[in-house]
Amino acid sequence: MKFFGSSENSEQDKDLEDLRRRIAEARLPGTVEKIAGQEMDLLSKISAASAEFTISLTYIDYLLSLPWNVKTEDNLDIGRAEKILNENHYGLERIKERVLEHLAVKVLRMNRQARVLIVDDEEIARKNLAHVLGKEGCDVVTAPDAESGLRELDRTEFDLVLTDLRMGKVSGMDLLETVRRKHPETRVIIVTGFATVPSAIEAMKKGAFHYITKPYKLDEVRDTVRQAMEKRSLTASTRGTVLCFAGPPGTGKTSLGRSIALALGRKFARISLGGMKDEADIRGHRRTYVGARPGRILDEIRRASSANPVIMLDELDKIGQDFKGDPASALLEVLDPEQNRSFVDHYLDAPFDLSSVMFIVTANVMETIPAPLRDRMEVIEFPGYTQEEKARIAARYLVPKQVRDKGLSPDQVAFTAEAVDRIIHAYTHEAGIRSLERRIATICRKIAKESLGPEGRRQVTVDADMAERFLGKRHYHHDVVEEHDRVGVATGLVRTETGGDIIFVEAAKMKGRKELIITGSLGEVMRESAQAALSYIRSNAGAFGIADDFFENQDIHIHVPSGAVQKDGPSAGITIAMAVLSLLTGRPARRDVALSGEITLTGRVLPVAGVREKVLAAKRAQVRTVVFPAKNRADVEELSEHVRQGIDIRLVDAVSEVVEIVLVKQ
Repeated sequence: MKFFGSSENSEQDKDLEDLRRRIAEARLPGTVEKIAGQEMDLLSKISAASAEFTISLTYIDYLLSLPWNVKTEDNLDIGRAEKILNENHYGLERIKERVLEHLAVKVLRMNRQARVLIVDDEEIARKNLAHVLGKEGCDVVTAPDAESGLRELDRTEFDLVLTDLRMGKVSGMDLLETVRRKHPETRVIIVTGFATVPSAIEAMKKGAFHYITKPYKLDEVRDTVRQAMEKRSLTASTRGTVLCFAGPPGTGKTSLGRSIALALGRKFARISLGGMKDEADIRGHRRTYVGARPGRILDEIRRASSANPVIMLDELDKIGQDFKGDPASALLEVLDPEQNRSFVDHYLDAPFDLSSVMFIVTANVMETIPAPLRDRMEVIEFPGYTQEEKARIAARYLVPKQVRDKGLSPDQVAFTAEAVDRIIHAYTHEAGIRSLERRIATICRKIAKESLGPEGRRQVTVDADMAERFLGKRHYHHDVVEEHDRVGVATGLVRTETGGDIIFVEAAKMKGRKELIITGSLGEVMRESAQAALSYIRSNAGAFGIADDFFENQDIHIHVPSGAVQKDGPSAGITIAMAVLSLLTGRPARRDVALSGEITLTGRVLPVAGVREKVLAAKRAQVRTVVFPAKNRADVEELSEHVRQGIDIRLVDAVSEVVEIVLVKQ
């Protein structure tokens, strides 16, 4: 008798058998293999036509597609890594140095001599094991009993402990428990002549790495110790700090991440966090949802087919948040080296070890990143480029790249140094080099179009005048240098998402009723700075030659131009104070002196952040003198010579010192 559907059932059985074989060959971790087995049992009980069958089949297929045990071997050649970083990136010396330090630590961890403690009450057994392991390159320390062994463990750290089971007052089992409690990273191997099945089971349950019976073979001891140390060195080499590249756009954060992956010989994956609002994008959806998918972290690891890729989490400062959850909070577990060893994606519902993944985070500003997340990362600041660095990057990288990309040949197009300088000064106003590359690309496109005209292909040397003809009227003017000193107008320095910039603070007075008017889209911090500046001036009016009742019958209006741009921050107090003092004393403020610093009601000048970015902004605006708080002396001394070149940096402690520098003497 033949039943309908029997051929379909046999086909289903064949597919299930094939799937069981794949699970057996996949060498899955124990927990995951158990989950896969449970799903297979469920599949064998339900019809292939049901929706649950497809969901379970897709889930098992995803489990098998993840690289549970597949890792690329790190290339830890420091010289090669340094060569790659120098070839692909100009400047950024401190950042490249930090990356090389990271690789050096990995090399030393991998090659570090293993420290082994041997605890045995038989002297001959201690000597034999010490001799064998010493030949294997281990640093061996011996102890005659468990109490001495514990004292050695308190004194220094060991990678491995080999201990006898029966010894004096404290047994090897007690020593095992203490070591696992106090030093969880230390492996313990039990070596005993009184081996029993119950004691072996008890030792393994309490966390022993292995159980060896006496008399033992030396090869067995060597192999067991080697396996323990391989696991220990692998764990030590994979754990590390999460790097966060913070700086203005176009300074090479993403491209440096690619170069690090290339230097290590690892796969590279990039996840853009900008605008991400759903926590499920990180953790995945639970399988109870229709169309459930895993999170982006596991998806990128699956695509890379490697459990230790370099994953770049781009634009962390632009991550969103709404009723679907907070992705930034979901990243806490991902980026914590102490927790991500057992990261559980909602879809996978099984622990996946992320400790081998090298995470690199990028951000333009750190202020918008939650404090718990900042605490898990080592922040490396990416400063803006100087004019000289931009010119060299353009000549070495940008011009050849754009000439090639636009279908031109290197012998067909050349840019003079004057042309590059004109583009930088008149057509870009940024800390990075993206706008510079776009302007060079525009010129190359126009040359490519002309090469198809009546004149045909010819050699073109782009000079400053030709660059201006191709790019049109200049986009930026140096307001600071081209303007005259004026009463009530002071020049300030600020740090923005795009690097450093200059601002102008204007002050005006009029008849009124002691009102302070503040405009220009200023935030709460800058408004408080303006109030503090006015209070300081009123309380010290006599010292500046101002009438004590100057505020009785007039209003003072403080304005920062570009009112459509939101401005805030704790570094404009000194600039506001100079603008108001210039107004009240009638002394013009020097336009070529830029200021940055916060003030107190007693006239002290407090330190600020972003010194390098602000100095570069001053150089772009051709400011000659920059005033910083004296407490920023260390930041100023860290500036390289070519950054400080052409700028007179003054350090001050009090507002009275700033007055002599900024206000023109009558």
